[in-house]
Amino acid sequence: MDFSLALIGFITIFVLIFILRMPIPMGLMAACVFYFLINGQDVKMVAQQTLKTYYTNYTIIAVPLFIFAANVMNSGKVTEKVFGFAKGFVGRFKGGLGHVNVLASLIFSGMTGSALADASGLGKMEIDSMRQEGYDDGFSCAITAASSTIGPIFPPSIPMVIYAMLSGASVGALFMAGMVPGILLAVALMIYVAFIAKKRNYPRSEKIGKKAFLKYTITAIPALLTPVILLLGIYTGVMTPTEAGAIAGLYALIVAVFGYRILKWHAFKEVLLDTVRSTGSISLMIGAATCISYIVAREKIAVNLGNLILGATDNEYVFLLVVASAILVLGMFIDTSVIQVVFIPIVLPLANSFGIDLVHFGLVVVFSMMIGLSTPPFGMLLFITSGISGTPLKSVMKEIWLPLAAMLVVLGIIIFVPSIFLILPRVLLGY
Repeated sequence: MDFSLALIGFITIFVLIFILRMPIPMGLMAACVFYFLINGQDVKMVAQQTLKTYYTNYTIIAVPLFIFAANVMNSGKVTEKVFGFAKGFVGRFKGGLGHVNVLASLIFSGMTGSALADASGLGKMEIDSMRQEGYDDGFSCAITAASSTIGPIFPPSIPMVIYAMLSGASVGALFMAGMVPGILLAVALMIYVAFIAKKRNYPRSEKIGKKAFLKYTITAIPALLTPVILLLGIYTGVMTPTEAGAIAGLYALIVAVFGYRILKWHAFKEVLLDTVRSTGSISLMIGAATCISYIVAREKIAVNLGNLILGATDNEYVFLLVVASAILVLGMFIDTSVIQVVFIPIVLPLANSFGIDLVHFGLVVVFSMMIGLSTPPFGMLLFITSGISGTPLKSVMKEIWLPLAAMLVVLGIIIFVPSIFLILPRVLLGY
């Protein structure tokens, strides 16, 4: 594969981003601008094309809306309502709070679509509760990190919206296809919890009476209705995924302000500021993704890489294993947002050449990226759970390997048995 001077410069600056610890969105944009300047291209024209192609894209509007909804849900006692309901439901089993951790993440995933929001919102409450009942801190942090990855897999999912924008896949089909693997991952993690709880004799939580459980359920209903409203709205055709994002934001605001009366003016300003910051960062990443897609096409990187892979194998499952393995390795060292922006434009044409369904490919990519969030040495969720609990990072890393094994088993099922996950969008959406 021949490398032009401009491409070598781009790769050099791309590497320097991580060495110098530059802000990743700005660093990627700087690398792209350097490439265009070396090639003598009009940067203004590229910027205009980026704005025209992506920032007027109807689908991408859903991203800030879901971010806003997640921030509202994370700003007050909504997490407490979800945790209380989950505790009443599965806390009575051995290792009960471990099961509560997983179930609460599954429920919360239907409100936020973000692993980081789950870990930082529910995480501290879950870890503190498990610490009080005698669970090892490393185990508590590990299961919190692993269960948080359900967020972007079970709908709604911010990474799936971005993938849909980059690939042209149906957001609704991606959301529906993500339901089964999200539930399957929750079951796999609960099996892991049951195994460890028996081995280490972790306790059952204090049994909650019927009246107390009914109270928890009633108070949690407004929060629990969030995913129901969104998914029914999308799959009945009443609203598009983007409109669902707007409804999610409005509903979250109504629940927080009028339902639970927990969102005061100061907290609301913080929600808006956090939403603007996150949206700005993601917008820059999307702009960089557009430029990188152009560079990949111009330098024929995907074509050359495709010829190399096709020369080695013509089996689509081998290709998916290669892609998943590459994402897992990259996830050990760099942020998943960078993987999505840089890696997807390269491998998407190859997936098309293998005839792989874009929804199936999206599940493999997103699930692999989520595993990367919990993979040592630099998995973001490991740092978050360690930081909010004061647990040494090495203790979290020691405990994360079995949850990772459970996640890899589910990933293998997604790769080799796609019909299980595509049946819902095919039957209900006619995909």
